[in-house]
Amino acid sequence: MKSKFSMILAVVLVSTVAGLAQDVAHDVGHAAKDTGHATEVAAKDTAHVTDAAAKDTAHASEKAAKATGHVAERTAHKTGHAAKDVAKETGHGTEKGAKEVGHGVKEAAVKTADVLK
Repeated sequence: MKSKFSMILAVVLVSTVAGLAQDVAHDVGHAAKDTGHATEVAAKDTAHVTDAAAKDTAHASEKAAKATGHVAERTAHKTGHAAKDVAKETGHGTEKGAKEVGHGVKEAAVKTADVLK
């Protein structure tokens, strides 16, 4: 009787262990599917955020380039205007200097003529 009881007990234990092993295998498979789905969702979200960040960066770069071009254009205009003013003042100074030199030459000629008389 003892041997029959031991055999029955062994069969029950083996069946229970086999059933538990199947449950564990099922749970592991289900967990793997859930992990795969979560990974897929995370990858999709990461791609979306990366795309949005790239678009924002491109827009900011374009805006900065436009502002820089505007500033460069204004600076060139102001520089050209300043150069024009400097040239005008230089021309005026040269003209005034030439008149003074001409006046000095005229006075020298008059004095030379007076001396020679």
